[in-house]
Amino acid sequence: MLLLPAIDLKDGQCVRLRQGRMEDTTVFSDSPVDTATRWVNAGAKRLHLVDLNGAFDGVPVNNDAVEAIAKKFPDLPIQIGGGIRDAKTVQAYLDAGVSYCIIGTKAVEDPEFVKDLCKQFPGHIIVGIDAKNGMVATDGWDKVSSVSAIELAKKFEQAGVVAIVYTDISRDGMMKGVNVDATISLAESISIPVIASGGVTNMDDIIELCEVKDSGIMGTILGRSIYEGTIDLAEAHKYVENLH
Repeated sequence: MLLLPAIDLKDGQCVRLRQGRMEDTTVFSDSPVDTATRWVNAGAKRLHLVDLNGAFDGVPVNNDAVEAIAKKFPDLPIQIGGGIRDAKTVQAYLDAGVSYCIIGTKAVEDPEFVKDLCKQFPGHIIVGIDAKNGMVATDGWDKVSSVSAIELAKKFEQAGVVAIVYTDISRDGMMKGVNVDATISLAESISIPVIASGGVTNMDDIIELCEVKDSGIMGTILGRSIYEGTIDLAEAHKYVENLH
């Protein structure tokens, strides 16, 4: 089970949102590189970065911070989402040292675009599926579509997508526990590995996810829990490593 610390970037700062609302922001740090260093020192094997401004604007806004983190940790896999809507942006991130680009809104609007990216950048494309009551949400979670998360995920089965980040937006940032049932349901419906996101609050959530990892859940993203200290990342890594 891969534990991925989240670094959400807004106006060059590290923040957390509640349910994706830009107006409900908590600033945790002015230095994304210092924040990344903190999680790497706690044993992080991969970082999950989100350009929040980019998600709303449709173009990268915090790429300087992303590049600075990639430069500081050249051997650390980094995945980035938010505002990636064309191949040029993917290329720029990969050139900067990022390992994986997460396609969200554009994956819903144009699944063929994702398939083309997978051919152009094999092994580097992740799809982010954000859902509310099982239905896909887009545009920084402003809109809920008529497509189910499972229906969308199945479109990428043979495309070469390396993982799907599945976020239950009703749980995200709310510290109410992860939606394990919905995550299992998605993971068992597809052959693509799933990364759980949204609502992971304490070690019980990590233990619960570890117990069902055979369903196809490869990891989980940790956000507010590690920033507010309800999960000690170093201890969580020890627990996960002792399972193997």
